[in-house]
Amino acid sequence: QVQLVESGGGLVQAGGSLRLSCAASGRTVSNYAMGWFRQAPGKEREFVAAITYSSNTYYADSVKGRFIISRDNAKNTVYLQMNSLQPEDTAVYYCAADRRFRRTAVTVTTGGYDSWGQGTQVTVSS
Repeated sequence: QVQLVESGGGLVQAGGSLRLSCAASGRTVSNYAMGWFRQAPGKEREFVAAITYSSNTYYADSVKGRFIISRDNAKNTVYLQMNSLQPEDTAVYYCAADRRFRRTAVTVTTGGYDSWGQGTQVTVSS
């Protein structure tokens, strides 16, 4: 059974930075695409970033140039470095693991992921 545990959320002022971590157990993250999604109150969960098993990265237009997704295979952990945070980045951030082993193409929809963390709150004040 796959377990994903996010950490690193918190309250930050606009322009600040946070680094989210997603520690995985039960699945080797280097063999699966891993994604970050977020959900703001009253809105649907949306794609933020993903890293494929071959380490290709993809970003939503809204975070491109500000967020960086990375992976530490030795720690079986995925990270999301968030810079230049803005109030519109406020949301609960979720880590997710792709359902398919070594999928070559990234998926940006929630249906492509079969394991989710509990989420971590990120709040950006203006």
